[in-house]
Amino acid sequence: MDNKKVMEKVKEAMESAPPRKFLETIELAVNLRDLDMSVPANRINEEIILPKGRGKDTRIAVIGSGEMVLKAKGVADVVIQPDEIETIADDRRAARKLVRSVEFFVAEAPLMPTIGKRLGAFLGPPGKMPRPLPPGTDPTGIVANLKNTVRVRTRDKTTVHVPVGTSKMSPEDITTNIIEIMRRIESKMPRGPGNIGPVYIKTTMGPSVRIN
Repeated sequence: MDNKKVMEKVKEAMESAPPRKFLETIELAVNLRDLDMSVPANRINEEIILPKGRGKDTRIAVIGSGEMVLKAKGVADVVIQPDEIETIADDRRAARKLVRSVEFFVAEAPLMPTIGKRLGAFLGPPGKMPRPLPPGTDPTGIVANLKNTVRVRTRDKTTVHVPVGTSKMSPEDITTNIIEIMRRIESKMPRGPGNIGPVYIKTTMGPSVRIN
């Protein structure tokens, strides 16, 4: 994609959106074509660090014990200790609320079997199973990266919706994020750009603008 042309479309989408009293998300919609989504190799399940960040806070949860918990308390939004896993799992409403409110989970590797058994039904379908870490790992750097990360996941669908920033960000920064996402998506396609159909950009409440 041509950076200049993408930026023009980003500006068009942002300028055509009526002013709102809340911070709007800028979303990219990528339509894939000529792909059999029943073939696992054609699906995408990627975590992409946005070069210019997401433009708003992203909630991260750390599931761990001991030293990891002590280090996580200063950087993670939610810290869950082993004895709390059962309590959360037994309250289905609380478990669903937790999964909806947290974008990414990381956990000590030895806890993964328990997490899978007790919370897998809640974490699995939205693709939020934790990233495993060795016991005692300092999660500070990982949490910082996840704050600027988006998940690109197709499953059986041919349209990918990805947040690329917010209305308070500059068109230049949003364009940089879009170019990075498109580069990563194209790299996963059998025919690269040849598998990319129409791509649109829009604010939360604004009209869609085609950018390719």
